Amino acid sequence: MSTTEVGQEAREWRRMRAWELKQQGWTRKDIAAALGVTEGAVSQWMKRARAGGGAEALRHSSPPGRGARLTAGQRARIPELLARGAEASGFRGDVWTAGRVAEVIWREYRVRYHRDHVGKLLREAGWSPQRPITRASRRDERVIET
Repeated sequence: MSTTEVGQEAREWRRMRAWELKQQGWTRKDIAAALGVTEGAVSQWMKRARAGGGAEALRHSSPPGRGARLTAGQRARIPELLARGAEASGFRGDVWTAGRVAEVIWREYRVRYHRDHVGKLLREAGWSPQRPITRASRRDERVIET
């Protein structure tokens, strides 16, 4: 079980315990003190429970929104795909750009990502952005060496 899941269970337990204590006649102030939370939190929980029909409304629910389009295994394989090099993937020049990475993900998994989102995937995989070396166009290497 991940630490995130443990934290979710602990928070859910605290909400459920607050509901139980309220049913036993405890005040909001006493519940907050007993559980180490604010009175405002207890108030929100009680409002949510009353509106949702009781303790069930206090259970953890997944956040709204679309789920991940790549599985964890597929995301873990991205660095392996990129390690082959851009030229091995059919690109001219051995430089990875976000657009190229998005294209490789499409070819491999048939999942489209916007190039702006690719950076997030790469950071999660432990890759840092490549930055071009900027040099003056009229730079004279011989003069610099001497």
